[in-house]
Amino acid sequence: MPDGPVEGSPASRGPEADPQAVARAICLRLLTMAPRTRAQLAEALRRREVPEEAAEAVLERFSEVGLIDDEAFAAAWVSSRHAGKGLARRALASELRRRGVEEDTVKEAVEQLDPEEEAETARRLVARRLSSTRGLEPAARTRRLAGMLARKGYGPGLAFRVIREALESEEPQSAVFPEEPDYPLDSP
Repeated sequence: MPDGPVEGSPASRGPEADPQAVARAICLRLLTMAPRTRAQLAEALRRREVPEEAAEAVLERFSEVGLIDDEAFAAAWVSSRHAGKGLARRALASELRRRGVEEDTVKEAVEQLDPEEEAETARRLVARRLSSTRGLEPAARTRRLAGMLARKGYGPGLAFRVIREALESEEPQSAVFPEEPDYPLDSP
């Protein structure tokens, strides 16, 4: 979908658009769809070939008025992705870095995540997946559960501790017929 007039139309013969107006329109459109970091908006403006001076002026103004706030973005991202996807600090920090958030802001945002809350989330993830591994060898169950937690950014120490707790607390499968019945058998 073109953002400007169609080539050869009467509108395309008019004066060139103001680069700052173009930058504002691009940023506002992107921000209406979802929150963005300053780096994401700067990249979008670069791809659209907005002159750097105009892009920087618009980004600076949007930051001044609070339309761009990387600290708030990072805090909301950590809260949302931890609650929704169960991601650990390491995975959350990686995602924020990929979105162009500065390292100090990343550290500050992930430090807001309580270590006990992170461990509890790991326990819930393991509990949810535990039943699907029944019938497998204990080593295979542990590998699968540890892999799932690793993909979500949990370190091996926490992962194996949580998995061991879950496997130890799991009730043994009750047999359909007990080996020693509690009722007397019919006598001949």
